[in-house]
Amino acid sequence: APRIRRGEASRDEIWDPIRKRFVSLTPEEWVRQHLINYLIIDRHVPASHIGVECAIRVNGMPRRCDVVVFNKLGNPLLLVECKAPAIPVTQEVFDQVARYNLTVGSPYLMVTNGYTHVVSQIDHHTRSWRFLPLLPLYPDMC
Repeated sequence: APRIRRGEASRDEIWDPIRKRFVSLTPEEWVRQHLINYLIIDRHVPASHIGVECAIRVNGMPRRCDVVVFNKLGNPLLLVECKAPAIPVTQEVFDQVARYNLTVGSPYLMVTNGYTHVVSQIDHHTRSWRFLPLLPLYPDMC
């Protein structure tokens, strides 16, 4: 169960097991924490292989990836963009994570708002991609 507490200025905070600290419980953070739980429990991703708000540069501009899953060699395996539940998962949102991936080079992309989840697999050699009905288990992605 998620650990939630009343923080400063009477704002709710949720424990982030990856960053190992309480963070402000925004709608987007609620989605991110559920996703992290899903990755660890259901997809068997080692917590030590998950990065949160990883800094990258896109066209020279600093950006942050919501969640990145790394393989055993430390290379990006999955890039995830989390949106608040009220934000629909649109082509524009998917394009955002695809632009980030031009820098990151991950073979898997995911966009979620907690209700709608879009997963795709990219073959960088053939420059092709396909949508998947479900995110594969971590060992199957590696």
